[in-house]
Amino acid sequence: MNFNEVRFLTSFGSPKQLPEPTRPEIAFSGHSNVGKSSMINALFNRKNLARTSAQPGKTATINFFDTPGAFIADLPGYGYAKRSKAELESWGELMDAYFTTGRPIALTVQIIDLRHEPTDGDYQMLDFLTQTGTPFIIVRTKLDKLRPSALAQRLTESDEELADFPGVPRLDFSAVTKQGLDELRKAVSLAVEGGSPAAGTR
Repeated sequence: MNFNEVRFLTSFGSPKQLPEPTRPEIAFSGHSNVGKSSMINALFNRKNLARTSAQPGKTATINFFDTPGAFIADLPGYGYAKRSKAELESWGELMDAYFTTGRPIALTVQIIDLRHEPTDGDYQMLDFLTQTGTPFIIVRTKLDKLRPSALAQRLTESDEELADFPGVPRLDFSAVTKQGLDELRKAVSLAVEGGSPAAGTR
């Protein structure tokens, strides 16, 4: 997959607006402020391709990016406490439509902030991806925010926290140091090409 060619396509806020599923899709999912935009920007070596909302958790659209051979879907963040009931229902309908209407999702990159125990939303999303049979990997971010001793401890704790998902590949990533970037690109490329996303992960 060519990571040097990418353009923003458009944003979709309702199931009826989703584009025709004409090519494989790579979805990025995670809690608000988990580093999703920074990861997408690092993946394509762009500074402002994906932008962080000025109001975390308020963006309720799927942002699509066009690359040769694949669509990139930046899913709206979940878990932000200030969402209204209507916004939560809209988010749920959009996610259900995206994941359960037969779209060619080659891989979902489920992002978790390594500094903290997975949230209830993280676990719900992991369960949802498992139950729907969606291929996914877990990418743990914010490695650069932890001192070496704390990092080693959190990696061990995180393995225990994710013990209910033993067969899911895991990758450790930092948008600042670019640790894990090559492995992420490899996993995405293999998924687009129809291979296993496990290569390059553990």
